[in-house]
Amino acid sequence: MVSAVFHSPLAAASESIAIKKEAHQSSTTRASGSKGLDTPVETVAAAPAAAPRAPRDWRGVFQAVLPPLMGLSLLIGIWALVSISTASSIPSPWETWKQAVVLFSDPFYRKGPNDQGVGWNVLMSLERVAMGFGLAALVGIPAGFAIGRSDFLGRMFNPLISLLRPVSPLAWLPIGLLVFKGANPAAIWTIFICSIWPMVINTAVGVQRVPQDYMNVARVLNLSEWKIVTKILFPAVLPYMLTGVRLAVGTAWLVIVAAEMLTGGVGIGFWVWDEWNNLNVKNIIIAIFVIGIVGLVLEYALIKIATAFTFEEVKS
Repeated sequence: MVSAVFHSPLAAASESIAIKKEAHQSSTTRASGSKGLDTPVETVAAAPAAAPRAPRDWRGVFQAVLPPLMGLSLLIGIWALVSISTASSIPSPWETWKQAVVLFSDPFYRKGPNDQGVGWNVLMSLERVAMGFGLAALVGIPAGFAIGRSDFLGRMFNPLISLLRPVSPLAWLPIGLLVFKGANPAAIWTIFICSIWPMVINTAVGVQRVPQDYMNVARVLNLSEWKIVTKILFPAVLPYMLTGVRLAVGTAWLVIVAAEMLTGGVGIGFWVWDEWNNLNVKNIIIAIFVIGIVGLVLEYALIKIATAFTFEEVKS
């Protein structure tokens, strides 16, 4: 009886050691064998597979390139048919292309005051547009802020703007010739008076659409009129103002061609009229494409500028 009690702790210890060995062996077998749920995540994590290369979206490329090419091909095809049907009146696309290669091989030649390359004519027209448009921006944008900010000024000038805005650009040219006594200032005046309206109208509309909460905060903070314009109105009105600028530049480029046809001198409009007097239809067609390309570049540049300063509201 005593010996049984004396030896029982040794038996219990040996029994415990045997159980631990069996548990250790079984855990080792599971870790090296099946790697199931008992195995830690780090031991079964495989190396990340290489991401599959995304296939090139040729459909998007075709949709971006193919329609413009088809439109140009349609234009050239109609042009070729018209040149064939009119015998020698309208030059063919190939003949016009050959003339354009000769013309643009030396676009900045000068052989006299009325015989200059197409490059000088385009630059002179752009200079007139920049001067007339710049003056219109200096007057039109502040006027738009004032009209949009004041109800009295808005009611005062809205009838005048509605009356003068639809007037044809060429109707303003004789007034410019009468007042300024010169063709170049008259052309700049015509550009000024025709390109000012989009900037005035868009700027005024932008000021009127500024949220009233902004103005209430400015009133509570007792901000001065200068701080209201520079800190609140200008950032909010900037997208509207840039839209007016873009429309004004397009109008100015349209006006300058017609104005230069009547005033003479150096410019793309005068060049078109001079080539018509010389019955050089090829150069007239080339001038049409040049006018369109320059207008497209101006439009694209201003759209990029407007996009850079336009911020979309983040919806929660």
